[in-house]
Amino acid sequence: MLIEQGSTLNLSLAYKDSSNTAIDLTDYSGKMQIRSGYADSNPTTYLTLSSSLEADGTGITFGGVSGTIGIYISAATSSTLTFDSASYDLEITSGSIVTRLLQGTVQVSKEVTLS
Repeated sequence: MLIEQGSTLNLSLAYKDSSNTAIDLTDYSGKMQIRSGYADSNPTTYLTLSSSLEADGTGITFGGVSGTIGIYISAATSSTLTFDSASYDLEITSGSIVTRLLQGTVQVSKEVTLS
């Protein structure tokens, strides 16, 4: 994943089963963290997103029966990210069931034009 520093990230995902049918995400919650590494004994957490949205809208939203998941990082929030590369994962929760839906590496493309 690439985050452009100082720009808005507005990513939409569709969660579907093996028959390409949308999974109902009503009553789901989620959490995503961007950290310095997976197994660091003392990792740096650069950003935590959750389904409790920040005042600027930064966070995770769920589209209910449409099976969509929105990941939104405001321009103001992305402008604070100064790392080059980090690890992330996205976990979604329904009741006591937690599913790690995505994981990988995120890179920040540094901005030149400052506000």
